[in-house]
Amino acid sequence: MSDMNDLEKKIGKIPVIFRELAEKNPELHDKILALDNLIWDDGALSRQIKKVIAISIAAALRDEHAVQAQIAGAKKLGVKKEEIEEGLRVAFLLSGMPAYAYGKAKLEETYK
Repeated sequence: MSDMNDLEKKIGKIPVIFRELAEKNPELHDKILALDNLIWDDGALSRQIKKVIAISIAAALRDEHAVQAQIAGAKKLGVKKEEIEEGLRVAFLLSGMPAYAYGKAKLEETYK
């Protein structure tokens, strides 16, 4: 369970389904957690840049939970509001105005 606490410190709120998975299928949970750590660890891209990318993708998909979770995680990592805004402009260019408007509304809610 310490892995879950570490993850919560890193990303903020842990989805209920992930907590349930830890109880019902610990082997699968551990493999997903390992993949999650591998993907989010700093590499050629920093974790902060990866968060901006994730926010932009979630906004393009209009995934409310993912947008809120990723923005909250980005804020914890010190990502500037202006950096997220710039990422949302890229989403707008590729996905249209709804993606930008959706992401921008969630950004304003989180960075009040």
